[in-house]
Amino acid sequence: MMNVSRRASLLLVGLIAVVLASILVFLYLKSNSEQTTTYTESRDLIRQIKQQDSLWENEILKARVAISHNYDPLVSPMNEMNRLWQRFDSMEADHGRNDPGKWEDAHGGFLKAMEEKTRLVERFKSHNALLRNSLAFLPTAEDDIQVQLASLSDLDKLQMQNIATDTYDLLLSALEFAQVTSADKAADIEVGLSKLAVNAQRLPADFQTPIKIVSNHIGLILREQPIVNELLEQIEAIPSAERLDNITNLLDLDQQRAEKVNRQYHFYLLVFSVLLMLSLLWLAISLIRSFAEINRINSALQTANEVLEQRVEERTQELKNAQSELLDSARQAGMAEIATNVLHNVGNVLNSVNISSDLIARKLRASKTQGLGKAMQMINEHPDDLGHFLTQDDKGKLLPGYLNQLVGAIAAEQQEMVDELNQMNKSVDHIKDIVATQQSYAGANSLAEPLYISQMLEDALRMNAGALTRHHVTVVKEYGDVPQVMGDKHRLLLILINLISNAKYAMSDLNNRPRTITLGARVVDDNFLEISVKDDGEGIAPENMTRIFAHGFTTRKEGHGFGLHSCALAAIEMNGHLTAHSDGPGLGALFTLQIPLIKVTEDA
Repeated sequence: MMNVSRRASLLLVGLIAVVLASILVFLYLKSNSEQTTTYTESRDLIRQIKQQDSLWENEILKARVAISHNYDPLVSPMNEMNRLWQRFDSMEADHGRNDPGKWEDAHGGFLKAMEEKTRLVERFKSHNALLRNSLAFLPTAEDDIQVQLASLSDLDKLQMQNIATDTYDLLLSALEFAQVTSADKAADIEVGLSKLAVNAQRLPADFQTPIKIVSNHIGLILREQPIVNELLEQIEAIPSAERLDNITNLLDLDQQRAEKVNRQYHFYLLVFSVLLMLSLLWLAISLIRSFAEINRINSALQTANEVLEQRVEERTQELKNAQSELLDSARQAGMAEIATNVLHNVGNVLNSVNISSDLIARKLRASKTQGLGKAMQMINEHPDDLGHFLTQDDKGKLLPGYLNQLVGAIAAEQQEMVDELNQMNKSVDHIKDIVATQQSYAGANSLAEPLYISQMLEDALRMNAGALTRHHVTVVKEYGDVPQVMGDKHRLLLILINLISNAKYAMSDLNNRPRTITLGARVVDDNFLEISVKDDGEGIAPENMTRIFAHGFTTRKEGHGFGLHSCALAAIEMNGHLTAHSDGPGLGALFTLQIPLIKVTEDA
């Protein structure tokens, strides 16, 4: 009865602890809400908008005095402000708005200010463009009048001097008016224009046209400059910055309220944490008492089981010794198998490395660069009369042409050696990858990458090129329309090199007919990639078909039986299978590799 009561108490306290833990998790999530962190980002966006607004006003003032008509700087800040505002507006859902009415007024006030400011800027751009065009044209118009004056006789120049002086004074007054606009200055310009119009009536028709043009532009400046100034004052008076400050103040108030709520959650979190700790402490004391009773019972059971454990330990030790011996034997066998597979596969690739290195050595021994030394020796023999030697001497005349041919020959020779070195590098890289691939049998993950199967077959042929040439083997290529696929490059290359090498060895004893290897690649049922290697060699006996992929099985005297075994393992690692078929001895053999077809997509 006491045990039942104790278990019920433990269950009740445990249930209370679970409830307290759930409350703590809830309070933790509420107190760690990211809501308060968004306020900083929102204020930063408002600050950037204010910066762009100031930049916009600076660009407007620059356009007021600029000669250029490029208004792109007036568009960029406005676009950036719109982008920043849209981002700020999208973040409002993350904030808990405590006073929606004030927020609505602040938002609407800013948007209305921006709309009014945009409208005034558009008006400013049109009026300022007319004003800048007239100001820019005044010097040109004055030059036209001076050119016409220069074409007159001295007597006519004296008669026109007053009009020219009046025109020049008006031009200066207009430029001054553009800088310092005042009603007195405008009245002076109006009087000057009236006087100029009266005096221009006495001029010939040819002189009246440029004076009218100047008068029109000065009149336009007189009309547009006050409008531009008034627009600038209206733009400056728009309280866009004050609207942004209002929004910033509202953000500060909301953040203060949110932080106050978070502090409350932290207080509740502390209170419930204390309660949970007290509950856990009571549970711990109860568990310690239970463990003490369990230990007492276990002590009695341990005494009763000592004799039995001694007998079991003796038998267990015997089993451990036997198991240790078996593990050592299995480990040594596995290590020997891995080492033999690696050496076999590396040996296949080393044939290609030896062929490339031998070819490079032969090319270096027969290099055309020796001819360059002989040519330089002929040049060095004529240091004082080199020009005469190259143009008059029979041997010297041939030297430039010889050098040109030598340059081409050395370049071709160098390219051939570079190609061989690249092929050697590929073979060396493949040797490293054979070791890495062999490690995958111990649990390492394979790496899939985009592959062109035809290119893989060509690489495998190049690595067997020397042996195929020595054995006079003809390769027939039957490549179908195979797309780029995802696959394990080095496992696939290991299989192809071994299959081509085995096919070559299978035809080594053929003397009465051509030696041919047929390589095929095609897509089967749009789900599998099938690669085949067919030879016309000695074939496979029926009794050997079931053992062809077994570890250590081979029909060659110098073979080890590891190549096809490692190929079969690699095919399984790629979720595929490798099969062999032969119609009998002397009728050749066909090895077929099938792996799942994984096409390369644009994302890959």
